[in-house]
Amino acid sequence: MKTMKWLIKRELWEHKGMLVWTPLVIAGLIAALALLAVFIGKDIQLSGDAITAQSFTVSIQGQARATLVSTLAQGYIVSAVPVYLVLGFLVFFYCLGALNDERRDRSILFWKSLPVSDQTTVLSKVVTALVVAPLIVVGIAVALSLVLLLAVAAKLSLHGTVLFGDLLASPELYLAPLRVLGLLPVYMLWALPTVGWLLMISSMVRSKVFVWAVGLPVGAGLLLVWMQKVLGFDLNVGWFISNVTNRLLLGVVPGSWMWFDRSRLALSEEHGLPTPTDAFLYSWSTLANVGLWVGVVAGVAMIAVAIRMRRRREEG
Repeated sequence: MKTMKWLIKRELWEHKGMLVWTPLVIAGLIAALALLAVFIGKDIQLSGDAITAQSFTVSIQGQARATLVSTLAQGYIVSAVPVYLVLGFLVFFYCLGALNDERRDRSILFWKSLPVSDQTTVLSKVVTALVVAPLIVVGIAVALSLVLLLAVAAKLSLHGTVLFGDLLASPELYLAPLRVLGLLPVYMLWALPTVGWLLMISSMVRSKVFVWAVGLPVGAGLLLVWMQKVLGFDLNVGWFISNVTNRLLLGVVPGSWMWFDRSRLALSEEHGLPTPTDAFLYSWSTLANVGLWVGVVAGVAMIAVAIRMRRRREEG
């Protein structure tokens, strides 16, 4: 356990710019732009309740006030969606270079001289991609969401509607970040095939890792399309793209399970968008998808291949 902890610290030290500073900078830019929009842009409009905070003071009371508090408490976590989406890019490119970079710069010769097994080393990279990086991004995103929520509440207070007490008393304020953390196991399982694929390619090829990792599944899909259209083969190309190409390349995108498991997503227009609770429960219900577990097995197998390849390859 202590060895794994130090290996994860090594990953954070080597990739601090990617895993820590990138989401921090993006969150800072979003916060700056949002604060400018809130305090310098147009006055807040609450179209749902036909209430507008203009240059005069307006006090929102009764049902309108309760609706506003509920909307802010439930939806504030969504304001950091761009930061969550960045997680997909971070994990993707981290895994691409995780095993290839150490062979290319020959630092693998140093790391192999230490009493650490290849299995432990590769698993530390898996843990970094599936646990450490998401926790860092979630922490930054939640902090950003709270800053934006406080900014909106401060703006409203300037117009006579003080909501700080109501927001602090709302259970949704505290449940929202807990729901995001509760989705981490779901994310790990859906992302495992992509992480396994990228680590396997990173351990096998000598150069142009991105071209190999993306080109192989995309090229296979294009080849099947060509065989279907030109040669007239009866192939289910849509199934291959959805269950192979997309799972190998897009699994690290947060919320990708909403796309992979569309058949279970029963959202009709009359019901509108799902509540945070509905989205949370639906996300966990995707664990009943057989394709998810097939992907998990495939991801574990590809990680095993990556471990084996690291034992055999020492130079790029």
